[in-house]
Amino acid sequence: MIFVRPKKRLGQHFLRDLEIARQIVETLPIESKTSVLEIGPGTGVLTQFLINQPLINLTAVEFDSRSVAFLNKNFPTLKVIQADFLKLNLKEIIPDKFMIIGNFPYNISSQILFKLLDYKEHIPVLCGMFQREVAVRIASDSGRKTYGILSVLIQAYYNVEYIFDVSNEVFEPPPKVTSAVIRLTRNSIQQLECNEELFRKVVKTSFNQRRKTLRNSLKPLLPQSDIYSEKFFDKRPEQLNVQQFVELTNLINFELTSAPLK
Repeated sequence: MIFVRPKKRLGQHFLRDLEIARQIVETLPIESKTSVLEIGPGTGVLTQFLINQPLINLTAVEFDSRSVAFLNKNFPTLKVIQADFLKLNLKEIIPDKFMIIGNFPYNISSQILFKLLDYKEHIPVLCGMFQREVAVRIASDSGRKTYGILSVLIQAYYNVEYIFDVSNEVFEPPPKVTSAVIRLTRNSIQQLECNEELFRKVVKTSFNQRRKTLRNSLKPLLPQSDIYSEKFFDKRPEQLNVQQFVELTNLINFELTSAPLK
């Protein structure tokens, strides 16, 4: 018999409440034959509700060799890839569009979301559980203290639904934090009306010194520029919505591309 104990270094907290697992799976909007990628299935608490659904073509990515052995034994028809999700070329695993689901390891949850953005044209939906603090940041509106880099970058391309909180008491071992389930659904924006690489850089640079005004926090991008005299730059980053960050990116891009060569 294969026993799998959670590993602290892998950020593992195994969900043991089957009703919550079922509710998480039900957040997937499955209406036709769909490929689904489960990240970090562990001992299969979500897998058991996914694998027998006729409309789901399920693939799992699991880093822990003990969990892989457990899954292979208990779910022999499941395609399990033993790998570090963050290092995978997802197009090689599932060439067509696919949804993502998981009880995401808290220690790499932000990195999972940044990888999602790299494959945003292939991933219409992501559902799963995050540390509540991260989930709140993702769903936060501009003007709030919780609004930040993840809020802007995710909301630029996805609609965010904060679905429900999950107590730490339903995990083994119990984490020190509350969790939350969210759903991200790809919006209609195919491409932002700006240089998207620069957009990411502007957002990250702005929030890296979020207590400062944009005039001061953006100096690393434009050490000297007349555009800082505009009142727009008196604001702090949390005061800007996604569209305003697009406009800010275009302002900075114009300055960078029109600056005379020295």
